[in-house]
Amino acid sequence: MRLHKLRLKWKIFIFLLSFCSLLLVVLWLFQTVFLDAFYKYVRVQEIRRRAFDVVNNAESENIGEIIRDISDINDITIEIVDLNGMSIFSYSQWSNIFRAENVARIAMALEKGGEFYEYILIPTGRSRFDISRRQFRERGQAVGGNRSILQSLIYVRIADNSMGEQFAVIIRAIVSPVDATVTTLRHQLYYISGIIIFLAVILAIIIAKYIAKPIEDITKSATVLASGDYEAFFTGKGYHEISVLSETLNTATVELSRVEYLRRELFANVSHDLRTPLALIYSYAEMMHDFPKEITPEQTQTIMDETKRLTTLVNDVLDMSKLESEMEVVNNSRYNLTQSVLEATESMEKLLAKEKFKITFSSEREVYVDADKVKIDRAFYNLLINAVNYSGESRDISVKQTITGNFVKISVIDSGEGILEKDLPYIWDRYYKSSKTHKRAITGSGLGLSIVKKIIGIHSGKYGVISEAGKGSTFWFEIKMVEHIQS
Repeated sequence: MRLHKLRLKWKIFIFLLSFCSLLLVVLWLFQTVFLDAFYKYVRVQEIRRRAFDVVNNAESENIGEIIRDISDINDITIEIVDLNGMSIFSYSQWSNIFRAENVARIAMALEKGGEFYEYILIPTGRSRFDISRRQFRERGQAVGGNRSILQSLIYVRIADNSMGEQFAVIIRAIVSPVDATVTTLRHQLYYISGIIIFLAVILAIIIAKYIAKPIEDITKSATVLASGDYEAFFTGKGYHEISVLSETLNTATVELSRVEYLRRELFANVSHDLRTPLALIYSYAEMMHDFPKEITPEQTQTIMDETKRLTTLVNDVLDMSKLESEMEVVNNSRYNLTQSVLEATESMEKLLAKEKFKITFSSEREVYVDADKVKIDRAFYNLLINAVNYSGESRDISVKQTITGNFVKISVIDSGEGILEKDLPYIWDRYYKSSKTHKRAITGSGLGLSIVKKIIGIHSGKYGVISEAGKGSTFWFEIKMVEHIQS
């Protein structure tokens, strides 16, 4: 099975187990394979520091005591010789025993820039000074009897005294054998590896289950949601990201449920808005067909009004579709917003004169804006129509223009039934109705406020409503104004 097809908990299990295995491999390498080399490296660095201590104190009156202390503490032997190998000071039984070899090592140190070290083999069980180095090489690592072989490190450092004369510091140290240590560590690592692998498996299973289980639960709920059941509920436990994901999906579920409700309301409302004018048009047309000599202007006017209503509904749906798909082109130009609002207000008042609507407009001064005049007029017209539809018995509507800083605010105020507080966040949604009872408006399609929201949004403006049940509503929008220069 390919890795990308594995379930999440098995992926986590494999990754965690692989990580633990890698740690064990690194532990084995450092505790067995590299232990001898690492030990020798540390020993050389330690002896190098001790050689510097001797060089720095070579001309001290207490050099003997200093060398003795360094030798005892670090388990080494120290000898100071001239470049001919003759001992100047020694704290060692080896003084002048390997004089010829010392000369060779001094020459090597001079050749290598003042420092040289090498490892030699030393037998145990008798004096290590009664057998030559050549014999060690010939006999190899097994000397016989009860004797075994130790490694010795010989370090040479060339230095100058205050008179400019050179001398050499020779340090000999036994390098403890690590074979027995490696064997002991290897046996320990067998047990450690087994324990770590066992614990890693248990921990990997627990962690995999802890992380994967809430994701699996979310996946199940998401499958239920995808089937169209908006009662699905997401529970996120375990860690922060899962909880946030669950809350987000629960919010999305609520929104999808509301969209589905609005979709059903849309079909019901549009069906109602279409059925009524179509029925009227058909009935009047049938009457005119059956009684052609009794045709009256009222009948033809009814057909014209209902046809106009249908046209408005279709145009609103098309306009909303264009705005949402961002296909609508914005044609900004500088124009007199105050004059445009005044003309629309007067035109609406004349249109509704028979219904005895009173629409007033007030402004501080004329204001100019850089905007798409057709769209801003449409937004204002929609707010005005909304106020007409819900103005109630008073039929008084007030339009106000106010200026705040660089922004102009257009407010449409009615004295109608108002809006419940719980409905305020949703009135800008398409086809949203604060009551389940669908009322046939004087004009309009139910998309008016949604179109206002889109138009003001593309002009980087603000919009809002202030309303209280039984006390009317104030709908407003605000856009940036500009200074007009007379040509």
